[in-house]
Amino acid sequence: MEPLPGTARALLRGAAGGAGGGVSGNVSGSANRPGSGAPLLLALDQGTQSSRAMLFDASGELVGRYQQPIQPYRDGGPGHAEQHADYFWRQLSLACQGLWETHGELRQRVVAVALTTQRASVVCLDQAMTPLRPVVIWLDQRRTDDYPRLPAYWRWPVAALGQGETLRQFQAKAECNWLAAQEPDLWARTDSYLLLSGYLTWRLCGQRRDCTASQVGYLPFDYKKQCWASPGDMKWHALRVRREQLPELVPPGRPLGAITEAAAADTGIPAGLPLIACGADKACEVLGSGAFEPDTGHLSYGTTATFNTCNAAYVEPIPFVPAYGAAAPGRYNSEIIVQRGYWMVNWFKQQFAAEEVRQAEQLGVPAEQLFEQLLEASPPGALGLTLQPFWNPGVRVPGPEAKGAIIGFGDVHTRAHLYRAIIEGIAYALREGRERLEKRNRTPVRRLLVSGGGSQSDAVMQITADLFGLPAVRPHTFETSGLGAAINAAVGAGLFDDHAAAVAAMTRPGRRFDPRPAETALYDQLYRRVYRRLYPRLGPLYRAIRQITGYPGRV
Repeated sequence: MEPLPGTARALLRGAAGGAGGGVSGNVSGSANRPGSGAPLLLALDQGTQSSRAMLFDASGELVGRYQQPIQPYRDGGPGHAEQHADYFWRQLSLACQGLWETHGELRQRVVAVALTTQRASVVCLDQAMTPLRPVVIWLDQRRTDDYPRLPAYWRWPVAALGQGETLRQFQAKAECNWLAAQEPDLWARTDSYLLLSGYLTWRLCGQRRDCTASQVGYLPFDYKKQCWASPGDMKWHALRVRREQLPELVPPGRPLGAITEAAAADTGIPAGLPLIACGADKACEVLGSGAFEPDTGHLSYGTTATFNTCNAAYVEPIPFVPAYGAAAPGRYNSEIIVQRGYWMVNWFKQQFAAEEVRQAEQLGVPAEQLFEQLLEASPPGALGLTLQPFWNPGVRVPGPEAKGAIIGFGDVHTRAHLYRAIIEGIAYALREGRERLEKRNRTPVRRLLVSGGGSQSDAVMQITADLFGLPAVRPHTFETSGLGAAINAAVGAGLFDDHAAAVAAMTRPGRRFDPRPAETALYDQLYRRVYRRLYPRLGPLYRAIRQITGYPGRV
């Protein structure tokens, strides 16, 4: 499957230059209208909170955008997070239809399509590619103690390396294992086991394919070689999924197939357009921000907060934790995760911000917009109130016994201090990730690119610059995951020779926030003398809580 040749390249060369009037989507405005006839790239982003359809030109400008809010998941019981597969397809189709209603005149100038989605959400399908059950969303917390027992020749090395608990957590959380144990009849009828990206790819082009850079989850995947694990790999013994249930994999920037007539009828995307592989949303965010080398740190302030560096070498961020495939072939993203991340902002809103929610409803604005006032009402460091943002335990870092913690309370502290402590605590955890990756990469991080919902706050951006002691830069567009997808579409359509050229042409910095010396010095003291010492001291208490209460459960 070769990249599409010169049709799009010739269209680019023959396009009229210059910029015209502004073109806007229903939710956000756009940059300049490209010259008449200039090629456009359609980026589809199926996230956790919304479905988005976006048009970018070859300079990386957002030309049009439509956002369809979605219900992230249906709550089917404690720890359950599911959503119907067809629901995702309908919402993605509505996003496309909304885009064409506003920008119908641009549809015929689209030369390629790329799809990026949320990670680690899985779909079970029968032989007719009909979903057998709802999609298991990445937020689902179910697990099982009924998983395959490894042969002795695998158990002994794992135990010798001290990774027994990590392996048990991996097996217990793997959706294929608990589905096989808890829904055996359904699992026996599962002919295809796909990530959401693979399912939506099939709906778009009729091919059971997916991108290598989308494979993030409990799967038998070789992250270093970017392919399914070899037959003798331990993962096949640890998981109940079979190779024939999994899709064909395609590297970023290469065609997955062409938009079918059926997909065109649902979405309005012209039939026959190439669908180009691009990778999962976090990978596309990193690429679309312009983070292409290990001396650039990328922070994503989303539902899950992450710190990434991109590297041509395979560098595990933590021993035995893989580096994921980047949204560019031959590159990897080393990633540190704060699992709940900016979910904590929503938690704060639900638990402590009834007044801001009421005011926001009266003003017709998001409640988070009013939280800026809370940051202004609390000084840097929140008068010592320090938060450790481990509201969700991890397999490796933090450990499976981890809890969240807030220390330093006094009678002077208010909701404003608590909110600032949340924002600072997430940044502290990501700064710790930066230091870890600097050691692993043997390369200092010299600049920060920040995307995700939290990056739209000037106050959050300034806190980030101050706390890291580095310039923090917003990319030129908020839609970095969409831009990362568009970069791949541009390469696949032949508009650029490779990803490096496309990144150079389509990404650039936006507003820059420089660290303030006094605030940086304060944060440095709090980070080194307080935050870094929290987990070593609280870890034994977390383990005791786990032993006494049984939460989080041991497998």
